[in-house]
Amino acid sequence: MPTPEADRVPGHRPARFAVLDPATGEAFDDAPDQQPEELDEVVARARQAWRGWRADHAARTTALRAAADAVEAAGDELARLLTREQGKPLTESHAEIARTAARLRYFADLSPRTRRIDDGRPVHSEVRWLPVGPVAAIVPWNFPLQLAAAKFAPALAAGNTVVLKPSPYTPLATRLLGSVLAAVLPEHVLTVVTGREPLGARLVAHPGIRHVTFTGSVPTGRAVAEGAAASLARVTLELGGNDAAVLLDDVDVDRIADRLFWAAFRNCGQVCMAVKRVYVPARRHAEVVEALAQRAKAVPVGSGLDPHTRIGPVNNALQLARVEQVTRQALAAGARAAAGGHRLDGAGYFFAPTILTDVPSDSPVVTEEQFGPVLPVLPYRNLDEALDAANGTGFGLGGSVWGSDLDRAEAVAERLECGTAWINHHAELSLAQPFAGVKDSGVGVAGGPWGLYGNLRPFVVHRPREEET
Repeated sequence: MPTPEADRVPGHRPARFAVLDPATGEAFDDAPDQQPEELDEVVARARQAWRGWRADHAARTTALRAAADAVEAAGDELARLLTREQGKPLTESHAEIARTAARLRYFADLSPRTRRIDDGRPVHSEVRWLPVGPVAAIVPWNFPLQLAAAKFAPALAAGNTVVLKPSPYTPLATRLLGSVLAAVLPEHVLTVVTGREPLGARLVAHPGIRHVTFTGSVPTGRAVAEGAAASLARVTLELGGNDAAVLLDDVDVDRIADRLFWAAFRNCGQVCMAVKRVYVPARRHAEVVEALAQRAKAVPVGSGLDPHTRIGPVNNALQLARVEQVTRQALAAGARAAAGGHRLDGAGYFFAPTILTDVPSDSPVVTEEQFGPVLPVLPYRNLDEALDAANGTGFGLGGSVWGSDLDRAEAVAERLECGTAWINHHAELSLAQPFAGVKDSGVGVAGGPWGLYGNLRPFVVHRPREEET
């Protein structure tokens, strides 16, 4: 594979940092620890490349289609490396890579529409759409490739260039992806930089960056917005969620239990829009807890490289400590673990899939984003109470309603304060739909044509009608 762009700077021999395998807790490789002062040259090259890239839409379409093909061709190598550093099962890594290629292919075929304005004046007015300039994309460790593509695919399709920074926990698959794409994209159109802070802070505040797109925690998102404000760059922020699933009294538990379980525990619960709280009518509560607990006790947990594994480790020691903390707090406050509730013995960052019941409603495992394999199940007496609880958080990414009467469920879903509401499923997104949160869950819109236009600026051209010339 070609060498990533940031390693091709003449005389450049960056320091390196260790990358750990979360299934063992041990280092298995390292990555360049690039320094903030190196970004001036990286951004300057991205801006130079932008001049040619923005000029030819047909060439961009061809290049992005070739990029999708290249990702698919490297799928096995990418998937194995992704599992080593992130921890997810190989099947999920392959699904992430397929989604990465699909997103490139989707945006390759999108283009903005010029709009003619007729307001009665003796002029022709057109609204055209132009790229904004170099984009900084900051990506977390839970879906490093898929979320990277969610940022760079629309940015590149719009005619921008991209400087992509992955999490220090998962730099390797992203670097490999950058190498794969470097073979089919023009030089410096997409640059991958890796390193620890303050590299990211310097990138978002760089005066040559015109759009910052970030996925991560609310506190870090606020810091990103402050940094980008220095140069008045636009921001798109996806800042996580605390999604609630509201089960109605007519829900068919046997029918939905598998879907509900995996809506919470896919990728070891490390999904921004995973189900993180379940609200159940009091008379159905024990039934739902038992159905979920049975699945939590039976699911195979282990290394993502083991083909039998369905749930891998928590990605890193800091996040594992967070999962342990919120679980311990809930149990100390009177909650009961119907399944799990503890770290698993042995090496690696493994936590038993956990179903909590009798959880105080003000416990951090309910009010905050636990981002791990822990799910509180809470009873409610009436639907208004459940909706108040579901909406009673600073987050507003997604939510779902589960029941047999779909019309009723949809009416309830419309009362959720979130960006996306699902009925009888959760966290399923089309490439063509907008993805955005409300409240603390984010600023701006990703996905579909909205994601493309988020990387463009309107440009208005006036000219006199021919009879006036």
